[in-house]
Amino acid sequence: MTTTASIPVAAPNPAERIKYGALIVVMLLSFVLVTAEFLPNGMLTEMAAELGVTPGQAGQTVTVTALIGLIVAPTVGMVFPRLDRRALLVWMALAAAASNLIVAVAPSLILILLARSLLGAALATFWSMSITVAVRIAGPERLGRAVMFTSAGTSLATVAGVPVGVMLSEIMDWRAVFAVAGIVTGLLAIALRTMLPPVPPAQVSSFTLLLDTIRRPGVGLGLIGHVFVVLGHFLAYTYIRLALERMPEIDAGTIVMLLAIFGIGGLVGNLSIGLIIDRSFRFFAVLAPAVIAVAVAATILMSGSVLGVGVAVFVWGFFFASWLIVVNTWVGHQMPDRLEAGGSLVVVGFQFAIMLAAGLGGILVDSIGVEPSYSLGAAALVVGAVLFGASNRVRN
Repeated sequence: MTTTASIPVAAPNPAERIKYGALIVVMLLSFVLVTAEFLPNGMLTEMAAELGVTPGQAGQTVTVTALIGLIVAPTVGMVFPRLDRRALLVWMALAAAASNLIVAVAPSLILILLARSLLGAALATFWSMSITVAVRIAGPERLGRAVMFTSAGTSLATVAGVPVGVMLSEIMDWRAVFAVAGIVTGLLAIALRTMLPPVPPAQVSSFTLLLDTIRRPGVGLGLIGHVFVVLGHFLAYTYIRLALERMPEIDAGTIVMLLAIFGIGGLVGNLSIGLIIDRSFRFFAVLAPAVIAVAVAATILMSGSVLGVGVAVFVWGFFFASWLIVVNTWVGHQMPDRLEAGGSLVVVGFQFAIMLAAGLGGILVDSIGVEPSYSLGAAALVVGAVLFGASNRVRN
């Protein structure tokens, strides 16, 4: 990674040891935050039944989280331009804890949607500040290693969030699952305040700065490709439980097993690709979404074979777990002097894609079925692979 002069933080001396304790806390927080975002995906059936709504309507608990994240990501740096990023992350972690606890007791979908707005704000703030926090903990010269930690929790949660939700909902009520998430998030907020060093804000953000960053060669094209990749994944992933329930004579235990395989694939992929991403992120930027498209299609087409679907979801999890590492590495290479701005733009793209996928997917699932959502998702992934690959061929 290139050293950035625009982040006015007292980076550790190269001779100093990286504060791995702080990195682990940040990684755990990212895992819990993103897992909470996708908990409804694994419990749509139970939530919809108790709240008296359709699965597609229950899926909007993911949509509203993404919508608020879309608004907060580019503006949080402007609203709090001088606030220490450690304090900002602690307050957002507490907001996420409150969100989960409110969902655990809310009697209606409307109140749950309002509570999920807090989680959306917390997620967007964390993602937008994560690269700046990584610089503060490890120093610019060791950013790649630090980003691997901060991205690992998020990457794993995007593929393990649904399995965790399903497995926990099998042993406790879905509301109790959200209560547990709230308590754990609150404890991590305390750990974050204790172990993370002060993190002064990076370059003051503005809409002008963000637009200027987008105009850089290849950045706008790469962001559009990023949106298509995330859109394609979540058009399928948001409703993966519904897709698995199509399988003949499927039971809850088999669904849990398949979702666990999905998460295991993500763990293996995160560790494997994370070790080599600095040298090959351009290659994986094309390969990963292309392979995910094939896996998404196979999940539907091979629904008669548990073994075939098991292989498909393992491959799917393996490659999507690496996507956040790929895109964060891309930010570090394309805009090393604007890490916070680049991180905000990645979050905007991510949350916009999730919001669109959950909303459009909900309409398709309720009106036609889960198959069209998966077909559209596979097509979007192919488009994303082409666009993101093209962005890396644009010369600065």
